[in-house]
Amino acid sequence: MDEIRGEQIQGDEIRGTARGTAPVPLSVLDLVTVGQGRTASQALRTGVEIAQLAERRGFHRYWVAEHHSMPGVASSSPAVILAHTAARTERIRLGSGGVMLPNHAPLVIAEQFGTLEAMAPGRVDLGLGRAPGTDGATAAALRRTDRLNEGADDFPQQLMELTRFLDDDFPDGHPYARIHAVPGPVQATSEGGVQSPARPPIWLLGSSGFSARLAGVLGLPFAFAHHFSAQNTVPALELYRDSFKPSTVLDAPYALIGVAALAADDEREARRQVLTGALSMLRLRSGRPGLVPTPEEAEAYAFSPMEREFVDNWLVNIVHGTADEVRSGLDDLAKRTGADELMITANAHSGEARLHSYGLIADAYGMPQS
Repeated sequence: MDEIRGEQIQGDEIRGTARGTAPVPLSVLDLVTVGQGRTASQALRTGVEIAQLAERRGFHRYWVAEHHSMPGVASSSPAVILAHTAARTERIRLGSGGVMLPNHAPLVIAEQFGTLEAMAPGRVDLGLGRAPGTDGATAAALRRTDRLNEGADDFPQQLMELTRFLDDDFPDGHPYARIHAVPGPVQATSEGGVQSPARPPIWLLGSSGFSARLAGVLGLPFAFAHHFSAQNTVPALELYRDSFKPSTVLDAPYALIGVAALAADDEREARRQVLTGALSMLRLRSGRPGLVPTPEEAEAYAFSPMEREFVDNWLVNIVHGTADEVRSGLDDLAKRTGADELMITANAHSGEARLHSYGLIADAYGMPQS
């Protein structure tokens, strides 16, 4: 683990500047959700529109997350989505929230994100997770192996290998010393012959203590999945900060949390919209993944007592309501957790509802209209 050094970035490339009156920088996590009656093509177009809106309004980052075998989530290939989005934006940071490292050969990820960095210099983040982002059978199909615990157990070793490929610094005598991830960590400048570092920063993602501790020990920025593991947020962030060792990347901890939040014109409409995501999650957890239901279908659904308990518990951790109510909830969460950045994910049936939500939140914080 000590060998994972990485001259990735300096802290100012990680830390954003709060826009408007937000207490911390605000960013966007897009699951590229596909609603009932919609198509993946429409969802992907909406994703670009969300990234463009986020850029105009001063959100700091736009990330997409790797998921597999989920009809209602069209983000199975973050690198492809990010390349498409990079060509249609100019300033906003783009990244993975995250790429599930056990599903891929580290060299492939280094090549993909080296290519993205070459396409959008200085704008790319590489967020890494140790979970498969899917069920066990799909994970086996992705990895071509039945040893499903191998990926999680080997995560530090895989991370070290990926970092070596990104930095192009395997030691002499290493089996991979003559292998280079292209585009690599250096690029010639227009002046000719002068080399400058060019590779994306690594973030570790997690929903428990393992990645929190590892990120702290390595001095890396850490992103926690508060949106589906809220009970673990504060303990994980405390573990990260307690474990943190200054590095060439950061001289102090930097923690981002993913937050489920949706704003609408009134409380009732916000409730209708977030119920669609709750029902979709209920079906996923019950082994019945599908497209995100419409608000009408979600309202008419006959929940059993056990299902109602699941949905009610799920909705407790979604900040929703009017724009002012969502702003108040986000401010409280930032204060309660001490997070350095909030990454908002708005899950609803329609792209229009998600776009409207991000616009309302930006308005509530007085974010710019560029």
